[in-house]
Amino acid sequence: MHFINQIKAGEQIREIYLVKEVKQLTTKNGKPYWNVTLQDKTGTINAKVWDPNSPGIEDFEAMDYISVMAESQEYQGNMQLIIRQAKTADSGDYVPSDYLPCSEYDVDEMYSELQRLIDSVKTDYMKKLLKSFFDDADFKKKFCFSSAAKSVHHNFVGGLLEHTLSVTRVCNFFAKHYTFLDRDLLLTAAICHDIGKTKELSPYPANDYTDEGQLIGHIVIGAEMVRDHIKDIPEFPETKARELIHCILAHHGELEFGSPKKPALCEAMALSFADNVDAKMETMRETIYSGTASSPTTWKGMNRFLGTNLRGTTPEE
Repeated sequence: MHFINQIKAGEQIREIYLVKEVKQLTTKNGKPYWNVTLQDKTGTINAKVWDPNSPGIEDFEAMDYISVMAESQEYQGNMQLIIRQAKTADSGDYVPSDYLPCSEYDVDEMYSELQRLIDSVKTDYMKKLLKSFFDDADFKKKFCFSSAAKSVHHNFVGGLLEHTLSVTRVCNFFAKHYTFLDRDLLLTAAICHDIGKTKELSPYPANDYTDEGQLIGHIVIGAEMVRDHIKDIPEFPETKARELIHCILAHHGELEFGSPKKPALCEAMALSFADNVDAKMETMRETIYSGTASSPTTWKGMNRFLGTNLRGTTPEE
């Protein structure tokens, strides 16, 4: 299979890909065209159908598997496909697992490390809360299969686990460096901060917002999930429950970034910084060093999420 991360400029591509998104648009001259996002397990690539009325182009929709004949080219620092022919593929012509983007890290190893961090929490009621989620087989399956976002960062199978573990590692460092922080509160908040995404986003290959995700959002969903589990732990102090819920509600840092509250606790501030740095560093890594990105030192163009043009570095510079 010609995986997306192996595509180089100037190639003739004949392959089956999953349609992540397709938009019917119009050029400035009024000519219709399709803007398409194709996906396999190594990532996504932008594609264009400049002549949708061509006899070689059959109608297709998002979540269809299509067989394409296309040419690859570099555009603004990234690979792009120009589709000349496209038709829906027969179900026996592809293996669905080839089209699910996955974390490059071992899921079992990441989950084991997360559980070791849970075991390091000393406060009994905090540890009991964490284990009520992460010792549950159904929750584990959903959590490990979930992505951390529809787009932007960690949008792959295992992405939610990878992001959560990374944020918790950073928070663990903060707790060692800033000794006034309540480590148990901070780590519990870090491990639980994005659990609402298990309900906000649908499973792959769709990985799209659910009705609950659209109407409520993962921050409030996660806070509600934690509050529901706390109800089954009668020894959990109400003050600590409020502090933990606050950390989750404030973890995006600013109201304009979707947080219902701004951080009012040191632990909430630390969590918001850890979440922010991990999301932004992963966004930069994915843009510069992975998928169909060209040489790291090539400017990648304006990134909508970060609001700046990006490029990487190499040791040889």
